[in-house]
Amino acid sequence: MSVKFFIYLIITPLVIWSMDSLNINHFFKKNKIWQARIFYLAVGLIIIYLLTSFIYDFFLSSKFY
Repeated sequence: MSVKFFIYLIITPLVIWSMDSLNINHFFKKNKIWQARIFYLAVGLIIIYLLTSFIYDFFLSSKFY
């Protein structure tokens, strides 16, 4: 297993936990539950990907050769 996989395992619960504190209900129209859920999922996946890539690239670039 790669290091990136373990970073995903660490970052995913942190992002889900941190996004739980957001109240995004006032951004959406009434009775648009599925659109809000899909948006919330997409934003979560984007944040997970970006944080994992940043941490992995930072780890690789900080190695001394």
